[in-house]
Amino acid sequence: MSSIKYRPLAFGVTRAVLREGAPGVRYLQAEIALAPYGERMTDRLAHWAEVAPDRTFIARRERRPDGSTGDWLRLSYADALKQARSIAQALLDRKLSAERPVAILSENGIEHALIALGCLYAGVPFCPVSPPYSIVSQDFEKLRHVLDTLTPGLVFAADAGRFARAIAAAVPADVEVVIAEGRLEGRATTSFAELAATPATPAVDAAMRATGPDTITKFLFTSGSTKLPKAVINTHRMWCANQQQLRHSIPALGDEPPVLVDWLPWNHTFGGNHNVGIVLDNGGTLYIDDGKPTPAGMAETLRNLREIAPTIYFNVPTGFEAIAQAMETDEVLRRNLLSRVKMFFYSGAALSQPVWDSLHRTQEREVGERIVMGTGLGMTESGPFALYITSPDVKSGDIGLPAPGIEIKLIEVDGKTEVRYRGPNITPGYWRAPEATAEAFDEEGFFATGDAVTWIDEADIHRGLRFDGRIAEDFKLATGTFVSVGPLRAKIIAAGAPYIQDVVLTGINLKEVGALIFPTQKVRALAGLAPDATLREVLASAPVRAHFQQVLDTLAAASTGSANRIARAHLVSEAPSIDKGEVTDKGSINQRAVLRHRAAEVDALHAGTLPFILQPR
Repeated sequence: MSSIKYRPLAFGVTRAVLREGAPGVRYLQAEIALAPYGERMTDRLAHWAEVAPDRTFIARRERRPDGSTGDWLRLSYADALKQARSIAQALLDRKLSAERPVAILSENGIEHALIALGCLYAGVPFCPVSPPYSIVSQDFEKLRHVLDTLTPGLVFAADAGRFARAIAAAVPADVEVVIAEGRLEGRATTSFAELAATPATPAVDAAMRATGPDTITKFLFTSGSTKLPKAVINTHRMWCANQQQLRHSIPALGDEPPVLVDWLPWNHTFGGNHNVGIVLDNGGTLYIDDGKPTPAGMAETLRNLREIAPTIYFNVPTGFEAIAQAMETDEVLRRNLLSRVKMFFYSGAALSQPVWDSLHRTQEREVGERIVMGTGLGMTESGPFALYITSPDVKSGDIGLPAPGIEIKLIEVDGKTEVRYRGPNITPGYWRAPEATAEAFDEEGFFATGDAVTWIDEADIHRGLRFDGRIAEDFKLATGTFVSVGPLRAKIIAAGAPYIQDVVLTGINLKEVGALIFPTQKVRALAGLAPDATLREVLASAPVRAHFQQVLDTLAAASTGSANRIARAHLVSEAPSIDKGEVTDKGSINQRAVLRHRAAEVDALHAGTLPFILQPR
């Protein structure tokens, strides 16, 4: 074990049991069993409203008309329960159900949370719809698909101004629209205040008691990598079991009420199930961060982290990259963020080792110890928590062992090892999509994830597993050699840090591997051009091309064959499109969608006709 000093953090799962199955199949599970867990998450709201009624459940800064933010507005557990019961009564009055659920068009917010809690109490499923489908998209195709799949009986929008175009384009005229702020021209609406003022009757508590483990809580849509998004069914059993699994794997969650400062969108399982669930189940406080890991949004995130000290901090790799850079010079940020945080945790993509190392250097200088960087593996269909690291000695790509209660199946597929899940936290299927549901599960009832894994140490299974990419992303060269996209992509991003945002690998059925490189905004500093220079001009500049030429040369020198040698690369000036499904609202790239929509660019890259192609010397 390492002699490096870490801030103390217990790991609940450190040993596993492996058994052999049919040829090419093995089964892995935690050595400890899953403890009993609750039947519904609403019981936790009622519990904390009684035990700690005045404790802040959710807080968000006041949003001013000019777009700036002010002081924190707070919602206590007692007020959350009171307003949730009123909203539940309003939903019952409208006879909403799984066939006519609630669609939420909103970013994270207090009203959003209250609508969701009201739905939970009434036993009416809800769906937080990806905000970019409404406020970034120009064709509203995905929003229409979501609403057509759901057939909602009520649509909630946080802000009439921001969501007016989407509502006009996609919400049927006979569907009631509830607005928290503003008004829609030419359409009757109901105010959120009216819903929240509905007098609750005994019918509310009867409806809540009628819910149970199999009651649908929400629908979360997949990103739609290859087809239109699918609605993943989420139940109380999934959510409650997953929270117990989290506490088993990360015992610190139960040591004290957690405090989170979090921007992760609630339409994603990471933000909406994992993080909101951690707060609600353990009686914590969630400070909604209106920032984002973008050049424009990080200022708000850093402001919040200078003021509120989290006990656990979650982000995606691009967010940690910006924080690592800021902490190098921002003393107030370092002091506050590191004052009581027990663990950092990333998910959504690989975190490059240089960013990881930068965070650890800053932590050691500031507090004399490192903060554990937690990570694991999961997905919308697993609630999401499935695997988690087993010790502080973690490297980028490590995902650890399965949480208690999850059995994983390791099966050989196309020369890789796919991981499949079975357990109480796994979805029963996709809403109104029986064929997709049937395709998702194998003959033993394991959910086929499409994620590939390898052992950290084949001689010691208790160290757990490493992520080995998405099987569906891998491809063959014309020589028949497989290209393992995940590990190679991570290697390129690490070699080009901090100037590479993401990479899409090309070369399916061709003789060599190519790369479309999406740069970060930091390349502007490399170019030395005027601030108003276009990104195309920046990427064409001599200093930028020299830097990336060196990256390509370094990678080529370390390659061992055609499958891991980048033979040609192109710096992409056109950002990935959310309308085309090339990127999610968390910033994750969709390899297949990029290849599909930029087929001409890929062909030109390999034909040598694309301008400014980089090739190793």
